[in-house]
Amino acid sequence: MERSNNLEMVSVNIAEVTENGRPGGNSVKKNQRKLRFRALEELWQDYSFQIVVVIISFVLLIYTVAAIAVSGFHQITGLFAVSMVFCFCVMYMFVRDYFGGAIYKLCCTPVISILRRKWRYLRWVVLLVVLVLLGLWFGLDTAKEPKRFISLLGMLVYVGISYVFSIHRKRIKWRPVLWGMSLQLVFALIILRTSQGFQTFKFLGDTVTRFLEYTDAGSAFVFGDDFETRYVAFKVLPVIIFFSSFISVLYYLGIMPLIISKIAWLMQITMGTSAAESLSAAGNIFVGQTEAPLLIRPFLASLTQSELHAVMTGGLATVAGGILAAFVGVGIQASHLIAASVMSAPAALAVSKIMCPETEVPETLRIVRSCSIFGFCRAERNVIEAAAKGASTAITLVANVLAMLITFFAFIAFFNGVLSFLGSMVGYPELSFQVICSYVFMPFAFLMGVDWADCQTVGRFLGVKTFLNEFIAYIEMGPFIENRNKMNGGPTISRRSEVIATYALCGFTNFLGLGVLLGGLGPMAPSRQGDMARFAIRSLFAATIACFMTASIAGFLYDESLEASPAIVATINTTLSPTTIS
Repeated sequence: MERSNNLEMVSVNIAEVTENGRPGGNSVKKNQRKLRFRALEELWQDYSFQIVVVIISFVLLIYTVAAIAVSGFHQITGLFAVSMVFCFCVMYMFVRDYFGGAIYKLCCTPVISILRRKWRYLRWVVLLVVLVLLGLWFGLDTAKEPKRFISLLGMLVYVGISYVFSIHRKRIKWRPVLWGMSLQLVFALIILRTSQGFQTFKFLGDTVTRFLEYTDAGSAFVFGDDFETRYVAFKVLPVIIFFSSFISVLYYLGIMPLIISKIAWLMQITMGTSAAESLSAAGNIFVGQTEAPLLIRPFLASLTQSELHAVMTGGLATVAGGILAAFVGVGIQASHLIAASVMSAPAALAVSKIMCPETEVPETLRIVRSCSIFGFCRAERNVIEAAAKGASTAITLVANVLAMLITFFAFIAFFNGVLSFLGSMVGYPELSFQVICSYVFMPFAFLMGVDWADCQTVGRFLGVKTFLNEFIAYIEMGPFIENRNKMNGGPTISRRSEVIATYALCGFTNFLGLGVLLGGLGPMAPSRQGDMARFAIRSLFAATIACFMTASIAGFLYDESLEASPAIVATINTTLSPTTIS
C-alpha cells in the first residue's frame, strides 16, 4: 500500500517536473500570485486616496498645458486653479510622508517649546496687540458706516445673553469662546471684506449653482419638460437627491473625510476643544445633524455633559448639504449659504462652551488624528454603488421635507384663519402668525444690523424659521429678493438685509429640527437619552444665538461695494433637457 502511494507521488512529481521544469512549480507560482495580489490590495487600501490624487493631478496637468496651448491662459483660469490645487496636494502628501517628521522636529518643536515656557506672559502681550489693532481697524473702518456699530453691539448682547443663561459661569474657559469668535471673524473677513475672498466664494457659489442645474436634466426626463410648473416638488426637491448622491461619492473617494478632519484639527488646536466635539462640528458643515454624530458614534455614550451639549448645538446651528442645495433652488445666494455654514461651526462651539462649560476631562481631549479612527469606513464596493446609495438615502429626506411643507403650510393657513377671525373683532383682520412674529423678532433683527425699514420683514422670517422651519422662511424670503432684482414694484428688502437674513436663517434652529436631532441621536447612545432631553431646549437656544452671532458678524463686515456687479440670483434657470444632452 505504501509502495503504491509512493509511486503515485513520484508520478505526480514527475508530471510537475515535465510541465514546469521543477518540482512544485504550480503551487509556488500560485502562492507568488496570491502574495502579489495581496500586496497590491494592501497598497491600494493604504494609499488609494494618494494614488487617485496623483493620477488626477497628472491628467489635469497634461490637459491644462494642452488647453493653454490651444485657448490661451485667460480662457482656462479656473482649470489652472484646480490643477494647481491638486499639484499642491501631491507635493504636500510627499513632503508630509517623507520629511514631515524631520521638519516638525527641526522647525516646530523648538518654537513650541519656547512658546510653552513663555506663554504665560506672551499671551497677554499678543492679546493686547491684537485687540489694539482690531480696535483701530474697526474704528477707522466702521466710522465710514456707523450703522455697523449696531451689529457689533448685537454680537456683545448675544454673548451677554449666553453668559446670563450659563450653567456654570465661574467655570467658563474663555479660550474656546474667544478662539471660536476669532475663527468666525477671520472667515468673515476673508469672505466679506477681501475682494479675493469674496470673488472666490462668489465663484464657488456660482459653480455650485451651475452644478445643481444639471438636476433639471433628470427632472425633465422623469416629469416632462413642463416640470417647472410644479416648482417645489419637481424642481427644488430633486436637487436634494442629486446633491446627496454627489456627497456620498465624495465620501467614498475619501475627499469629504479628509476635509472634515482638517477643519476639525484646526478647531481643536486653536479652541482647545476635544476631538469628538471638534469633528462633529466640522462634519455639520457638510452633513446633517443626524449624520455628523455618526463620525463619533463610538464615543457618544462616553461624552461629557459639555461635549454632548456642543454636539447638539452644532447640529442645530448648521444645515445639511442637501438642504442647502434646496435653499439655492428657491433663490438664495449659494456663496452666502456656504459661508454661513462654515462660520456657524466655530460659533456653535463658542456659544456652547459659554452656556455649558466643560467641568470634566473629555476622553478624546488629546486625540488629534485623521477621522479614520472614528470608525469611518467605505461600505460601498465602487463609485456607482456609492452614488446609488446616496440617492436612495435622500428619498427619505425628500419625503420628510415634502410632508413637512404640506403640514406646516396647512397649519399656517389654519392659524392665520383663526387669528384673522379674532383680529376682525377688534378691527384688525390682517392679524396673522407672520405679523406676530415680525413684532416679536424685530429687535433681534435690528441688533444684527438689518436696515430699520426691513426689520419687521426680517423679524417675520426669523419667527417662521424658529417656530416652523428654515425652508419655509427661505421660501417666504425668495419673492422679496426677486422683486428687488426685477424691480417689479413688489415688496422688497435691501441687499444688506438679505445677506444678514441669509446668515441668520441658515440653521436647523426650530422645534422640528430639534425633534429630528433627538430622534437620530437617541438610538446611537440610548444611555444618554435623559441627558439629551435635558439639554434639548438649552441647545436649541444656544444654536439660535450662534446663528444670530454669525448674522451680526456678517452685518458688521458686509461691504456692498464688493457686489457692484449685478446680483447673481441663485435660481435654477437651466434649459437642459434630454434632447440637449449628447
